[in-house]
Amino acid sequence: MGYRTAELPPVDLDEFDSMPFFERMKMLQLHWVEEGFGTPKQTGTFYAWKLLFYMLFGLIIAGAFTAGLEFNDIGGWWDEPILYQKLMIWTILLEIMGLAATCGPLAFHFDPPIGGILYWWQNDTMRVPPYPNHVPLTKGTRRTPWDTGLYKLILASLVLLLFLSGDPVDGLPDSSAGMLPQWAVLIYCGLIILMSFRDKIVFLSSRAEQYVPTLICFGLFTNFVDMVVAAKIFIVIVWMGAGFSKLQHGFSSTVAIMVQNTPWVTSDRFKKATVKDYPNDIRPSRLTHLLGHIGGTTCEVVMPLALLFSPWPWLTWIAIVSIWMLHTFIISTFPIAVPLEWNVFFIFCVAFLFGNFHAGDGYGVGDMHPALLGGVVVCALFPIVLGALMPQYVSFLVGMKQYAGNWASASFSFRDKSMEDRINDKIVKSADNQIDQLEPLFGSEISEIFVHKAVAFRMMHPMGRMHISALMRHVDDLDTRVQREGEFVSNVLTGWNFGDGHCLDERLIAGMQERCQYEPGDVVIAFTESQPAFSKKVQYRVIDAALGTVEKGWYHNDDAYNEQPWLPNGPIPHTVTWTKPGYEAPGVAHPGTGGR
Repeated sequence: MGYRTAELPPVDLDEFDSMPFFERMKMLQLHWVEEGFGTPKQTGTFYAWKLLFYMLFGLIIAGAFTAGLEFNDIGGWWDEPILYQKLMIWTILLEIMGLAATCGPLAFHFDPPIGGILYWWQNDTMRVPPYPNHVPLTKGTRRTPWDTGLYKLILASLVLLLFLSGDPVDGLPDSSAGMLPQWAVLIYCGLIILMSFRDKIVFLSSRAEQYVPTLICFGLFTNFVDMVVAAKIFIVIVWMGAGFSKLQHGFSSTVAIMVQNTPWVTSDRFKKATVKDYPNDIRPSRLTHLLGHIGGTTCEVVMPLALLFSPWPWLTWIAIVSIWMLHTFIISTFPIAVPLEWNVFFIFCVAFLFGNFHAGDGYGVGDMHPALLGGVVVCALFPIVLGALMPQYVSFLVGMKQYAGNWASASFSFRDKSMEDRINDKIVKSADNQIDQLEPLFGSEISEIFVHKAVAFRMMHPMGRMHISALMRHVDDLDTRVQREGEFVSNVLTGWNFGDGHCLDERLIAGMQERCQYEPGDVVIAFTESQPAFSKKVQYRVIDAALGTVEKGWYHNDDAYNEQPWLPNGPIPHTVTWTKPGYEAPGVAHPGTGGR
């Protein structure tokens, strides 16, 4: 791989499109093991500079507009709570503008390199209300002046928070620079919660599930100890929820894929050691299981408990360093969707919260007001428990399933290229389809390889194998149709994608159909839910853009995990539980697709 050149699989470019679908997938999946996505090395340089911008300007802005934070005494900022607050606000601002996670080529934004603000500042772009049939005044999928106005108010409230200096709070030393005014913090929280009912895309892009609970506590509580302990509890729940969600097969697949795509992992031998028997069996190896569950899951479950309850500073710092190592590793892999700023912020806040305000110094769980403690614990655990037991009701982000490989997701199958082109022609947006963004840069043949590689990437996860299994029954011929990763479609339609299939379910598809007017069979989507806790039955749906949901059922996650990504033995066995009256699947029947 060159600094400015992409790494391509060993195939004649003119022959790629004529290859059978599953031959293409196998070739691309084997190539992923060796080269990852194959993006040029300069991509990593882009993200390194972006991180430097985030850290440098975050500190400059925090210091320049805050009384008590002086540039001639930067070392004195370390224990100032307002620095923690302002860096959080800075992170949120970049996220909600589309300048942090899901920015650039590793988030499938090529030209332009962001979505975010380019979409949400513009009328008539697509929005996705979460409860249009239950919450008044939220129906519709077109962004109105009310939506763009609310978005602008949210940005203004965040900028205002960056400019404000601190107010005194009970429990803070007199010499402190104070904390952000509570009224200003609550204004932002109210606005982003209001936006959540109009457009879940903007709400999730702000990573509200990570930050809003803590900000609400900063806005409502009157004692600094209660604020700090609440912030500790919320961040511990983030780690532990993510760790718990990784106790299933999908996580090992995610770890293998991340390592194979890591720029600094150049050893061909090590990459192949992440799978069982390259090129015959590319399921995750024992090495990958150990790397994921010892280095990742165990760290996320055990170390946060040490942070929260340790009476010994030495144990607290062991836990802090362990968390630093976890987030540093994630950053170094440049994961797809690139949530790099979020990881950097968590590296900062774990040391800030637990190093500065140790449990043994009066900032322990027992030092919080009991009533407030009970409320915080319930509020922190509720979305995680709901997301674990009934994942259909909550985003994987709200359910704290970061990097778990256990997300709702979808794959799209277009009848032909003209059906995909209709998105460019009929929908107001700020970017063309990915294939059309890439063609001026690489040409049509190379661009098609990279877009197909995203489909191959999805099939390297268990749910992607089920997507294609379902499509085999519901389309006439995969070889002649245009297959697209659902993240690509969500990215183009809404300006944001972060692995959450709920952003591209029936609500978004209905909005796409309203504008594009497809006929039955033109666009068929296979959708899978997250695997619920304590069960290996995973729900799936097949959606025809013109007809709506046409089939529901379930499959056993072990069946999907134990099969090779290119499905050499045919579709994953699955059980059909409901079919739309009068609908008949047009695909060829395959062995093993009926009931179990």
